[in-house]
Amino acid sequence: GSVVAQLEIGGFPVGIATERPELQTPSPETVGGTTVRISLHVDDPDGAAAQAIAAGAREMFPVADQPYGMRQGRVVDPFGHHWLLGRPLDGGGDSS
Repeated sequence: GSVVAQLEIGGFPVGIATERPELQTPSPETVGGTTVRISLHVDDPDGAAAQAIAAGAREMFPVADQPYGMRQGRVVDPFGHHWLLGRPLDGGGDSS
């Protein structure tokens, strides 16, 4: 399928693509759910979420200070992929 996003983690590319039924790789939208959440730590989670929503993502829960030490929210892109967008609050935190 077409690449939706490509990230680099430790020098290794990680890609997210649209579905390819002939390769048995349906999209989350087609199967009605997902088993994967992509968690991105960004400097401005509020701005990143607003940008994603403006580009067609749906807000699952708004960016807010979470009790586990993150300022974080979740959006779902038009293909059904779930994206956690956040940063640690002062004093640290972990989104795991």
